[in-house]
Amino acid sequence: MFCDQCEQTAKGVGCTITGVCGKNPEVSHLQDQLVYLLRRLSVLVNQAEKKGIDVVGYDDFIAEALFATLTNVNFDPAAIRKFALDAFNSCRTLAAQTGETPEDLQQTFDEYLAGLTEKVVGLGAFSPDADVDSAMQTLLFGLKGLCAYKTHAARMDQRDADLSRFVRKALIAGTEWDQETRDLGGWLGIVLECGTGSIKAMELLDKGNTERFGNPVPSPVSLGHKKGKAIMISGHDLPDLEALLKQTEGKGINIYTHGEMLPAHGYPKLKEHKHLVANFGSAWQNQQREFPKFPGPILFTTNCLQNPRDYGEHVFTTGNVGWPGCKYCHSQDFSEVIAKAQEMEGFDDDYEGEEILTGFGRKTLADAAPAILEAVANGALRHIFVVGGCDGAFPSRKYYTEFVEKAPHDTVILTLGCAKYRFYDKKLGKLGDFPRYMDCGQCNDAYTAIKTAQALAGALKCDVNDLPLSLVLGWYEQKAVCVLLALLSLGIKNIIIGPTLPAFVSPAILKVLVDKFNLKLITTPDEDLKTCLAQK
Repeated sequence: MFCDQCEQTAKGVGCTITGVCGKNPEVSHLQDQLVYLLRRLSVLVNQAEKKGIDVVGYDDFIAEALFATLTNVNFDPAAIRKFALDAFNSCRTLAAQTGETPEDLQQTFDEYLAGLTEKVVGLGAFSPDADVDSAMQTLLFGLKGLCAYKTHAARMDQRDADLSRFVRKALIAGTEWDQETRDLGGWLGIVLECGTGSIKAMELLDKGNTERFGNPVPSPVSLGHKKGKAIMISGHDLPDLEALLKQTEGKGINIYTHGEMLPAHGYPKLKEHKHLVANFGSAWQNQQREFPKFPGPILFTTNCLQNPRDYGEHVFTTGNVGWPGCKYCHSQDFSEVIAKAQEMEGFDDDYEGEEILTGFGRKTLADAAPAILEAVANGALRHIFVVGGCDGAFPSRKYYTEFVEKAPHDTVILTLGCAKYRFYDKKLGKLGDFPRYMDCGQCNDAYTAIKTAQALAGALKCDVNDLPLSLVLGWYEQKAVCVLLALLSLGIKNIIIGPTLPAFVSPAILKVLVDKFNLKLITTPDEDLKTCLAQK
């Protein structure tokens, strides 16, 4: 196997024996083969669309299947093989519908997979040119993040045909079916186009979430627990949480969020369920230490799953998530999860715990824009820092904690994603009427930060890069790549990223990013704060 798509890849180069995440070679090979089949399917979907065939279902499948290959999502070889088989059968169906009989699709499924191994696996599998290979990997990994958001949005009937066409175009790029010839500039162009598509995907998801659950409002969230039966829900998919809340209504079971589900407490329609009581635990990488202490079942709705070890009988998955041996819930039927909760002991006491705030969504920040502008104008607010992204296990990530702790008292921190768990419980106080720490939501709520920055720049009649605002991002997996590409596609400069550079970025690609966008790797909190505050 060879996998270099996450920040913690072995030796900063790539995992070759087994994944740091726990992915084994069988799953890795199947995921690579699945990606290749999705590229092949994209060609046929293009042909079918030109002939007037309805391709919406195929586009949803392509995004969902690509999402399953994202880091820490699906470790179950049977599940990945099923995605690959469905992709192969879809290829054959569309070939028949379009009146074609391509030679490669005359093989059996197993014969097809056997012929792919050398073509799709290993360092340099994309291109023998190191820089083109780097650009193609960056495109693919950004596309995986995009398709995660696209899948969430589609589950709430939010779709965009042009976005689906771009996903197909990006998957085909650089393959034997691609009609275009690109130099390095052309590859960077399509990579930035992926950023534009990422903004559209986040916009669709924002629309789906806010129309269904209301605009988030600042809300306190308990970090304690209540006596009684309990279920923990982790991941990103709010409709799954809604379904669980409805199915547990009146059953004496309290629901606890974990990880990226924390911002759910800010949505009015979800807050109506009084048995949504608290957030349990911290960031995803701590689950093997924290989850055995939870006295109820745990439901994973999206990525960030780790090997459940000796508590696997308490873990359930749904959506794209899978781990061998864990029970899978189909079609939002969580009856087995509920039965397990009723069987387990639950919490035997009440523990108040601390409270934190979440729910500083797009509308809340837009409504606060005049006051923010006034605070900037009168000198009360010197700088806004957006500190967010993905958390991870490496000790170097203490940088983000120290950065927030050392940020001057006349600055505020906006955060999003699970990186917040590095500092979510810090007492930063207030700056006038503003909390100095404002949780804008999940990683996809980078859209909130983007729209807020654009609104402030519009009011000040300046470019976003001229605002007293700095972005300090942590990356771990492909959603963070997608968010970074979204920001770069808007021409946003001076982004600081860490804790390490992606292994898949070649020196030439890095030079372009530094020259064009002044992208920087983190140094020390003191040095980076000094640089940020001096720029604006």
